[in-house]
Amino acid sequence: MRIIGIDPGYAIVGYGVLDYAGNRFRVVDYGAVTTPAGLALERRIEIIYDELSGILQTYKPQLMGIEKLFFTTNQKTAIDVAQARGATMLCAVKHGLQLCEYTPLQVKQAVTGYGKADKNQMQQMTKTLLTLPTVPKPDDTADALAIAICCAHSYRAIDN
Repeated sequence: MRIIGIDPGYAIVGYGVLDYAGNRFRVVDYGAVTTPAGLALERRIEIIYDELSGILQTYKPQLMGIEKLFFTTNQKTAIDVAQARGATMLCAVKHGLQLCEYTPLQVKQAVTGYGKADKNQMQQMTKTLLTLPTVPKPDDTADALAIAICCAHSYRAIDN
């Protein structure tokens, strides 16, 4: 099964594409869609939608795992990220993907076995599980790969 994990945002959208079969992962691709600061939000959302659409057309995943948003402070940032996340979800639906949403706690639990793991623990475990030579950069990319791992594990549990 091919899975894409998404760490949503409007400045940087991390993505990670994995094949998952027989409890084994194969990394297909990972990276980030970036938008320039100072550009109008609607234009940034358009760039995210268009670039993500191209990624989905290229790799043809069946599932998209995406992080649920959790904000405690900046409401303006939360609203802008939520709008970009909505465009990402729409892109998934338009490409016929099944969508799976996970809280940060669920992703941490699936990847490290500990729901309060710190960023370094998450990155190191993602690197180990995917047998990568280094931790992917930017951090949003490593987060997206962790979300894809979570999606693979939780979908397997639902599917069996």
